[in-house]
Amino acid sequence: MEYFVKQGSIVREIWGKADTVLFIFTGASAEFALNKSVDWLFFTGRLPADPLGRLFSTVSYARHIVFSENEAALKTIDRITQIHEGVETARGAKIPDWAYRDVLYMLIHYSISSFEVLERKLTYAEKEAVYDVFYRVGDRMKIPDLPLYYKDWLISREEHMQQDLEKTKYSIELYKQYKKHLGPVRFKILKEGQVLVVPVRVNKLLGLGNTSLLKPVIGLYKITRKIKLDWMLKSLIFPKKYKDQIKDLDVLPT
Repeated sequence: MEYFVKQGSIVREIWGKADTVLFIFTGASAEFALNKSVDWLFFTGRLPADPLGRLFSTVSYARHIVFSENEAALKTIDRITQIHEGVETARGAKIPDWAYRDVLYMLIHYSISSFEVLERKLTYAEKEAVYDVFYRVGDRMKIPDLPLYYKDWLISREEHMQQDLEKTKYSIELYKQYKKHLGPVRFKILKEGQVLVVPVRVNKLLGLGNTSLLKPVIGLYKITRKIKLDWMLKSLIFPKKYKDQIKDLDVLPT
């Protein structure tokens, strides 16, 4: 059976652990808020009504693609395209190509940065493997002007962050919703986690600070994973309503 992402790929290792995926979620939640196209996410009303659920949905789609057989993964990608086309029809306007690229770029960046925070530094070849997977996703979605190689993507990524990110009323509103849905303690933990994985540009715009209080906790967290107590810590970070979704993330599919 042919899989969209080969078994043994570093991408499967990254997306097969709940803690890594949750850090991807954490970083994306920051950058989503700054994207100039975030008004598209407000258009349907789903984002402000349930910002955590909306982000879990995005992450779940990506994870499904990573672990699916090739044809099933392609159908999922096509389904994502159809959903966006439906939103475009409802609004009577087209989502900008750069907005699609930005979301794809987030998944690439946070796949790498989250794994490196929790596990180890990736080799250049492994980073290229991550990029190749999401390049194929973008290519299937017919997103134009995607760089062919990781080294070129690094340049494009920096250009996109300079051009497409800004702090707006939507950024402020989205962070208010994060706090409302998480509560003040969990919201503080979210922001401390963001410091560990977001690029300098994102950190600067949001004013997250240079040092995370979670940094010394990461070592302790790795120990709790070894003795199977990490679930207790995850339960403290996210509300009970997301318990099942988080558990599902931690089961590495075959």
